[in-house]
Amino acid sequence: MSVSDRHDVPPAEHARRNHIGLGRVIVGLGVGLVVPALVGRALRGRHRASAHQKSIRRTRDGAAILGASVLLDSAMEHLRGGFHNRAMYIAPSLAAISVAASLAEPGTGPRENGARAAHAASFVTGLLGLGFHFYNITKRPGGISWNNLFYAAPIGAPGALTVAGLLGLATELIAMRPDDSQRNGRALAGLAGLSLLGETAEVALLHFRGAFHNPAMVLPVTVPPAAALALLHLALRPEARKRRATRALLNSVSVLGLVGTGFHIYGVGRNMGGWSNWRQNVLTGPPTPAPISFAGLGLAGLAALDLLSDAENCNER
Repeated sequence: MSVSDRHDVPPAEHARRNHIGLGRVIVGLGVGLVVPALVGRALRGRHRASAHQKSIRRTRDGAAILGASVLLDSAMEHLRGGFHNRAMYIAPSLAAISVAASLAEPGTGPRENGARAAHAASFVTGLLGLGFHFYNITKRPGGISWNNLFYAAPIGAPGALTVAGLLGLATELIAMRPDDSQRNGRALAGLAGLSLLGETAEVALLHFRGAFHNPAMVLPVTVPPAAALALLHLALRPEARKRRATRALLNSVSVLGLVGTGFHIYGVGRNMGGWSNWRQNVLTGPPTPAPISFAGLGLAGLAALDLLSDAENCNER
């Protein structure tokens, strides 16, 4: 672009480009925070863990996966909106910090307070985001209507950041209270169950917008609610004989998160130009980072089962 061309660009367009550039920088910094944490965790390696340690690891990994989904999804959606509101920088930034905090070992020295603060900030930011998105819908002509629910800011999306913060805080709590597996397991089962129901409601709305044109679109609105109801039942009555079916459902939910990501990648490729035109199609096609959040919630549910099993074993001893 020549100097004369730059002078012809309206000031609003200059501001929009600057916001988009800053958004890309924030996303880059977020990835820069997450990648070293992943590498560091890989270098620490895996060891044979007890049921309690396994539950800590699964809750932490669930929080990290959910935070990563929010990081990428909010970055893409806010980039599509040109970051026209400066508050749109907050969600991807906090999600990146939340992921880095989740990948740190819980309850280990000075990092503990910093991780707890990051998770609490994610929780609060998600709640504020829910308010922002609700306001975005209600201020449009028609208010709460199908058209606005379909095409305005996704009403339930910020809730994923809230849940990621709660799971991060749960990881710290489980690590600090190893002798309270029964209560922790029931609380975590309730949290994961309610979160799965909320996630399913958001997916149902967007898949309804897509008229369920692919029969596979029915799976994320049937399997996760079944797992959620099973978890909520265990939260009220933690009976051992029902855990095997619940575990199978939760494993299916986790697999569904991976399969759904593949479907969304395929959906982006079906747009004109396919992945060679990725700059446009990843913004207009199905959100590729969204389905993996089911895997994060599935891990949190499995962690709850680990805690309940650990409590039962302790009682038998």
